[in-house]
Amino acid sequence: MINRTIPPALKPIDHIEFLAPEKHALSDCVNLYHTKDVPDETCRFDLYFDAGKCRGLKGIPNFVNGLLLSGTKDKSSIQIHDEINGKGGFFESGVSIENSVISVYCLRENFQAIFDTIINAIKNVAFIEKEVNEFLRDSKQKLKINLSKMSYLAQVEFQIALFESNEFYSNILTLNDFEEITSAQLIDFHAKHYLKGLSKVVVVGNLEDEIIQTVIRETKGIALPSKTDFESTIINKKGEKYDKKDDAIQSAIRVGRILFNKNHPDYLDFLVLNTIVGDYFGSRLMTNIREDKGYTYGIGSMLAEVNNFGYFLIATEVRKDVRTNTLNEIKFEFNRLQNELVSDEEMELVKNYMLGQLLKSADGAYAMTDLFLSAEAHGKDLDFYNNALAAVRSIKAERIKELANKYLNWEDYSVISVG
Repeated sequence: MINRTIPPALKPIDHIEFLAPEKHALSDCVNLYHTKDVPDETCRFDLYFDAGKCRGLKGIPNFVNGLLLSGTKDKSSIQIHDEINGKGGFFESGVSIENSVISVYCLRENFQAIFDTIINAIKNVAFIEKEVNEFLRDSKQKLKINLSKMSYLAQVEFQIALFESNEFYSNILTLNDFEEITSAQLIDFHAKHYLKGLSKVVVVGNLEDEIIQTVIRETKGIALPSKTDFESTIINKKGEKYDKKDDAIQSAIRVGRILFNKNHPDYLDFLVLNTIVGDYFGSRLMTNIREDKGYTYGIGSMLAEVNNFGYFLIATEVRKDVRTNTLNEIKFEFNRLQNELVSDEEMELVKNYMLGQLLKSADGAYAMTDLFLSAEAHGKDLDFYNNALAAVRSIKAERIKELANKYLNWEDYSVISVG
């Protein structure tokens, strides 16, 4: 009998056994990835397109993505959604800076029928005038609401500053854009970036090979014919900008700079520095600005990635009267990391937290597929994460101080506050 009074022994995490999905080629540069080892009846499929915000101005990438299920010449949007909902499917789509993604969750028995509905709707969307006008009207109303939110305004200003050197990365949606959109523009973007823009297919689920072959046949014709290029030399606008709003209760703050992605030699070590700065509840920024000062409910940092670079971001909303104090405290924490070694106790806490989070993020077929996709996007395989385990375990406080002096210099940052 197990003695419940004795806790299990603690064991160091030194290796994770990953299962890579099967790869099927759709073209010379486009693959389908299938994770079959799913212990239940659920499925997911993702369709990635070279249709991100950087591929068009005036909100066109967002508009086309939002209208993909708006109807064909044979089916109305109501019929399409009824077919998906009637079989228990859940559809979501979104547009990032460099791509758009359609994700669908369903039961295995309904996968084929729902996939057929989705792919037919995407290939044959008709951009019916009534549907387009209704979508644009709803989107315009949502934008009007967002323009009254300090967090949205700060994020918009931050995007403009962060990607200042490239018009297509820094472009934002404005109310005037809704007056200038034509059906011809939507049709043209769809033809270029959806009918010939599929960049990746992901399937998770215990599906027969016959179904996978059907997915391959149905998507081959819309796969990218050749690899596309993305920007790699973005330069952020350095300095502070404050947009004062007299009627605001809070100020939204965004602080960040262009950095790197997984392909940079400092990436793994910088993740440890990022965690210390603001990527867990016990971080320096949370301890100082939330717990000690009480300026905010939450503040966090992250290292985001795109194809050829990445960016570091700190985000929070604080009382308007402590906006300047908050920025000063962020600078204070930067300076502390540049001038003082992190204690052994804090290093051990952060390492254990990061190792535990990585182990948690590899739990199950869906999570492991997402890890694979994050690595594959930058030409890495799943060994990347075992390399990450080793990097976290071996990093020293001296290396954290070195990185802080290299990457946490306030004069290199875009600092935006609104409110």
